[in-house]
Amino acid sequence: MQIHQTADNSLIQDFYVNHNSWLYSWLCKKIGSTFDAADLTQDTFLRLFGKEELTSIKEPRAYLTTIAHGLMVSHIRRRDIERVYLEEMGYLTSDEMPSLETRAIALEILIKIDTMLDGLPLKVRKAFLYSQLEELTHAQIAAKMNISIASVRLYISKAILHCMMIFQG
Repeated sequence: MQIHQTADNSLIQDFYVNHNSWLYSWLCKKIGSTFDAADLTQDTFLRLFGKEELTSIKEPRAYLTTIAHGLMVSHIRRRDIERVYLEEMGYLTSDEMPSLETRAIALEILIKIDTMLDGLPLKVRKAFLYSQLEELTHAQIAAKMNISIASVRLYISKAILHCMMIFQG
């Protein structure tokens, strides 16, 4: 066990030493922020180091790029959701403004909802959102989307099943 752990530590150190600067530069170019690039670089290595078999990685930069790209997309989506949320908060009066804690919780919930709905096809997501947010009937959704009521039922069922699977998983 001790020999295996020492080999893993050495491999981790080699990964970090050989690829940290390159990954940081790559992320800086992609997102244009040195602070965000530094955070995402560290998050990428944290994800990498959680993997069991580092010795099986044949193309380290391609592997790191894949991890970093996923983290970068999530970061950008989160930033966009936060920007829109804060813009909407700007329309509230000071009396209507929720506490900082409530705003933080609401933002986290919005990000989780976005993550849950992300894997859905566009029509399925639209039908689900029309039913949940606008409280439209199946007939109204069908008319709005120019599809059959049966399709609306199918789409909403798929969305609910998808969300349940993600929530449980």
